[in-house]
Amino acid sequence: MAVLPELLRALSTGRVRVVDLTARLTPDVPVLRLPEPFANTIGFSLEEISRFDERGPAWYWNNIHTGEHTGTHFDAPVHWITGRDGLDVASVPPEQLVGPAVVLDFSAQAAENPDFLLEVDHVRQWERNHGPLPDGGWLLLRTGWDARSGDEEAFLNADETGSHTPGISPECARWLAEETLLLGIGVETVGTDAGLAPTFEPPFPCHSLLLGAGKYGLTQLQNLALLPTTGAVLIAAPLPIVGGSGSPTRVLALVEQD
Repeated sequence: MAVLPELLRALSTGRVRVVDLTARLTPDVPVLRLPEPFANTIGFSLEEISRFDERGPAWYWNNIHTGEHTGTHFDAPVHWITGRDGLDVASVPPEQLVGPAVVLDFSAQAAENPDFLLEVDHVRQWERNHGPLPDGGWLLLRTGWDARSGDEEAFLNADETGSHTPGISPECARWLAEETLLLGIGVETVGTDAGLAPTFEPPFPCHSLLLGAGKYGLTQLQNLALLPTTGAVLIAAPLPIVGGSGSPTRVLALVEQD
C-alpha cells in the first residue's frame, strides 16, 4: 500500500494524532534576558496595517516585530561562534525538519531541583530501558517547565545568583554532540541550556558543543507530556530566513494511537 495515502487515512480516522508542541506567540511570551553589557532580543508584537477600514476596507493584516529566538524557536548552527561556518536556518535540509523523536521525562527531578541537569548516565539508563537514541532524530527533554510558560518570572526563575532552570550538563552535551547521530535536542525552557549555563565549562555547553557539531536546537516546547516515550515523529517548520541564526517555529508531532 502507498505510504502517503495510508498516512492521510490514519490522520483522518484519528489513528495518527497531531500534537502541537508550540507556544503561542503573544506579547507576553517569555524571552531570554542576558545581563549587561550584552544586547537582548525584542519580544513579540503586532503592528496593525489595516483592519477593514479606510487603510484597507476588505482586509486585515499586521507587521510582526520579533527576534529570531522568541517563543518556540529553532537554533541553527550559525547561531553560535563554534558553528559560525555552519548552516543558517534557510540552509537546513528540509528532510532534516522531519524525524523521529524520543522523550526523556525528568519532570519529577526538575520539580524537586530547578537546577537539575541531565547526565550521560541518565541517558544510558534510559537507553537500557527504551532502546537507542534515534539516528537522525531528536532527544526531547521533558522537565515540566512548560507549566510555567504563562508567567515570565516563574519561567526564567532568576535571582541574584542567576537563572535556575533545568537543562543538560556539559559532559552530557559533549557526549550528545560527539557520540550520537541525533539531529538535535528540544527543551521546554527558554533556551537549550540550563539557567546556570553561563557558569559552566564551556559556558552554554549545549549551544557551544551541539551547534558546533552541526546539530540543532528547539526551545520552549509545550505538551511533551502528550507524547509517547518513543515512536513520535517530529516536524519542525522554521521560517527560511537567509542568513538567519534561527526562527520562531511551529513544531508538531505525529503520534500513533493504540
